[in-house]
Amino acid sequence: MTATRVDITPEAAALVDKLVGQHGPLLFHQSGGCCDGSSPMCYPRDDFKVGEREVYLGEVAGQPFYMGPDQYQYWAHTHLTVDVVPGRGAGFSVEAPEGVRFLVRSRLFTDEETAEASPVLRGCQHS
Repeated sequence: MTATRVDITPEAAALVDKLVGQHGPLLFHQSGGCCDGSSPMCYPRDDFKVGEREVYLGEVAGQPFYMGPDQYQYWAHTHLTVDVVPGRGAGFSVEAPEGVRFLVRSRLFTDEETAEASPVLRGCQHS
């Protein structure tokens, strides 16, 4: 069995399903930039161009999750869980009008998970 690098809480998954109904296919990106650097941004899939250096961590609620390569250097040994909390973030993420924001909760991989972790892929992995 392969350890996942990213998961999502049931509450966040329900919000993603609602947002997909409003915006169509989405993607998550965590850049570490100026806008809520530790919060993943959620965009309509066609509104964000994934670069070939971006790191694909997997899917959450059927939507791809990417991380900037510099940010990944810090998070390579962690498991991330996308959650949702009340409040507005400082970015352009599609959940902002709902009065909530996505965030990631992290924990270090166990030794077993490190050995089993899914491979890291670079560049666009969605269609």
